[in-house]
Amino acid sequence: MSKTKTIYDVIIIGAGPAGYTAAIYTSRASLKTLMIAGDTPGGQLLLTSEVENFPGFKDGIMGPELMDEMKAQALRFGTEFRADFVTKVELNSKIKKVSVGDEVFESKTVIIATGASANWLGLKNEQRLMGKGISACATCDGFFFTGKHVIVAGGGDSAMEEALTLAKFADKVTIVHRRDEFRASKIMQDRVKEHKKIDIIYNAEVVDVLGDDFVEGVVLKDTQDNKETQLDCGGLFVAIGHTPATKLFEGVLDLDDKKYLISNPDTSTKIDGVFAAGDVSDKRYRQAITAAGEGCKAALEAEHYISS
Repeated sequence: MSKTKTIYDVIIIGAGPAGYTAAIYTSRASLKTLMIAGDTPGGQLLLTSEVENFPGFKDGIMGPELMDEMKAQALRFGTEFRADFVTKVELNSKIKKVSVGDEVFESKTVIIATGASANWLGLKNEQRLMGKGISACATCDGFFFTGKHVIVAGGGDSAMEEALTLAKFADKVTIVHRRDEFRASKIMQDRVKEHKKIDIIYNAEVVDVLGDDFVEGVVLKDTQDNKETQLDCGGLFVAIGHTPATKLFEGVLDLDDKKYLISNPDTSTKIDGVFAAGDVSDKRYRQAITAAGEGCKAALEAEHYISS
């Protein structure tokens, strides 16, 4: 007698705050839920040391610990968990198909929570000092740099926003940009240039980060004469953009010009029963709490879709 193939109510692709929150809600609602998490469940919070702005932890919590707690909560309610990569999706039918190699899983709904990763400079010491003075989120980590001199690498609107946020905490912020003019909008440039705490170094790029246990300085290279200089600082914020994990969905779902998934305010996409939550579709806020909120919305919408 052949075994009946399992059809899940929900398959969640990705395992950050959005994915885990969605799993908590769907599993708790007795929806049969499979999470396919990739090889680094937890997303960008695995690169974060202390998280102080996630509600419920008055003394803060380490990023990886927060993700472990979310995972345990999802598993407690019955979420099935796979630390595998999705290799193919077929979403247009009433029953969606999600493949991991030769293995095919079927589901009534799919929640995409694959996130986005910060673009880094690719420096020798960058990964070693990640979370030890190197960050890509001023809103998340700016408070930890109170009273320090901080470098921001970048020249677009996101770099200007990072610098302005950091200026609320740091004694001094220096923006380092490899060209002789910013790509940022004029209004953002004007705000930065008029700020008393913000300096700008044009035609330079960060080529090394200094420090044993925490960032103590950077090495800058002049892009015109290649001369290198050292600049003391207490932190480096990399603001050269993010890359959403959407390659799997090219030609399947609508993406914007920066490859973020296009979704509606209720997290629905152009395909019925397919939802997008968190940084994979949010290029503005990129916070754990907003991602968790979208995971909640996606789960509730998936439940509503199935019941209707």
